[in-house]
Amino acid sequence: MSRLHRLLIAGMWCLFALVAQADSAGSTLQSSVDRTRVNTGETVELTLETDDATVFGRPDMSALDADFEVRDTRQLNSLTTLEGNVHATTRWLITLMPRHSGSIEIPSLKLGEMTSQPIVLQVVDVGPAAQGQEQKLAPVFMEASLDQDSVYVQAQVLLTVRIYHSVSLFDDSSLTPLQVPDARIEKLGDTRTYEKQINGIRHGVIEMRYALYPQHSGALTIPAQAFSATLVQDTTDAAAAAAMAPGAMASGPKPGRLMHVTSLPLTLDVKPQPAHYPADTPWLPARSVSLSENWSPEPAHSQVGDSLTRTLQLKAEGLSSAQLPPLPATDVSALRRYPDQPQLSNQAGERGLTGVREEREALVPNRPGAIEIPAVDLVWWNTQEDHLEHSALPARTLQVSLNPAFAVDTPVSDNGNVTVIGPPVWPWQLSTVLLSFTTLLGFGLWWRGRWQPALARVAQTGPSPRTVLDDLKRACLANDPHATRQALDAWARQQPETLADMAARFVPLSHALDGLNGALYSETEKLWLGEDLWRAVKALPAIENPQDPNGGDSLPPLYPK
Repeated sequence: MSRLHRLLIAGMWCLFALVAQADSAGSTLQSSVDRTRVNTGETVELTLETDDATVFGRPDMSALDADFEVRDTRQLNSLTTLEGNVHATTRWLITLMPRHSGSIEIPSLKLGEMTSQPIVLQVVDVGPAAQGQEQKLAPVFMEASLDQDSVYVQAQVLLTVRIYHSVSLFDDSSLTPLQVPDARIEKLGDTRTYEKQINGIRHGVIEMRYALYPQHSGALTIPAQAFSATLVQDTTDAAAAAAMAPGAMASGPKPGRLMHVTSLPLTLDVKPQPAHYPADTPWLPARSVSLSENWSPEPAHSQVGDSLTRTLQLKAEGLSSAQLPPLPATDVSALRRYPDQPQLSNQAGERGLTGVREEREALVPNRPGAIEIPAVDLVWWNTQEDHLEHSALPARTLQVSLNPAFAVDTPVSDNGNVTVIGPPVWPWQLSTVLLSFTTLLGFGLWWRGRWQPALARVAQTGPSPRTVLDDLKRACLANDPHATRQALDAWARQQPETLADMAARFVPLSHALDGLNGALYSETEKLWLGEDLWRAVKALPAIENPQDPNGGDSLPPLYPK
């Protein structure tokens, strides 16, 4: 039995060594911090992470001693298995206290052969006045602050709520929900927790950040926030804390007591929209706005019928995505347009929200030649520099060439007229000669055929009309747009008129073809139902005097009486 245990242990070590050898080649030491801007006396948490299972020990943190005090270090190991692949991760959580204010760089740290990337912190000095005020604060207190005292209507203002406690708290703490009349509220990220040194006493800090968007001009009052929690600090710890700072802790609460603290209400001056802002234009007060476009594939060598995907992205710092207006559609008669649903997202950062709106549309040229794409111009208000600005995309010209594959399937333009794709118009003189010749030739053949017996129709080459129609039916009922397109082209080549002519005179077929093109060219993989197209093909009315596609009459000739 012991031999079996040894074999199992040896097998596990072999597996671990193989995994470590496979992961070590691309392993790196990733570094990140929970925030890049802190006040003096506050801690910041540095995270180092690697997926190299062959590295043991801990990073060399001697380079931090010059600018930071290392308060705590924790190591977390995890081993996950996904689809048969074993992935090991090691993470170090390092709590740092900056020794001075200013711009401080967290240097590169080494772990074996790996080196982390440096990170720059901005440490702000709160000043002696603020330090003197904090020396008189209670063991549990609360504060709320705004990043600015005056903003434009619907512009962003940041509200920061912090709860300080120098005593331990139970997990039953609660904070009143933030409710501000006449203002939209967006919470910025998760709740932060860190430490701050106040009057020589270590305080835990619970921080919440919000983005507020006032909806009306005038004075806006942000009500006081209330926080409650139960103390868990024992009597011994309370006495020791009181000995360190008698003035701050002498009147501290007893352990087990429910504490209630509130912040002061705040007043914000909300300015109206400037009078010279353009009328009938969406009001966009932001720190910065960027507008970009992307084409896939590049339309440099596009042909008629090609699907070109155009993606427009609007990004506004200081606004949420819900405030961003729709972008102008590419309304060009020479392009079939199949838009997708707009994608909205918000990115939370140190300076608030950045709203992103992305609109994607498939554009299909329906004629060759030069196609003009109009410019896109967006008006917005720069809240940093307090003036009007424009963000624009220049106009561009698409050069579209003829696609021979679409010569049979002639597209219909937006105004209902058939756009003919074919050879250039012949000179009228040559057309007259050819018409006369073919008329005489046809009359001669008809006269000769009057005295010939009725002949059976020559068997045609390729699939029969019935086979082609069955293929089209199967593809439609299987809801396969690509197979339906191929079967539809084969069926159309056996008809006496083009697919575009049939769609022009039969509206249900035109609508069914638009649905098929939307499924083929749209980026969104939506389910296409081919039953409407099959019903339209079956219900297609016959044309007068139908002609056989092979050149003969659709009915055998009759003997003259």
